[in-house]
Amino acid sequence: MSGNNMKCNAGGGALYGIGIFGAFIYFMQTATSFAAVLLGIVKSIFWPAVIVYKVFQMLNL
Repeated sequence: MSGNNMKCNAGGGALYGIGIFGAFIYFMQTATSFAAVLLGIVKSIFWPAVIVYKVFQMLNL
């Protein structure tokens, strides 16, 4: 492929990464036990996807 046809499409991934990082910080601050830490890690990975899903539902997309 020619280098002239490449586009930069990383903006969505960067925004999702920021959402994961922010959720991780929030859930770690509220964790009071080891189980809450583990649950917080899982929640921080899936939380941004749930928010995007809910927004699309509200917009009827």
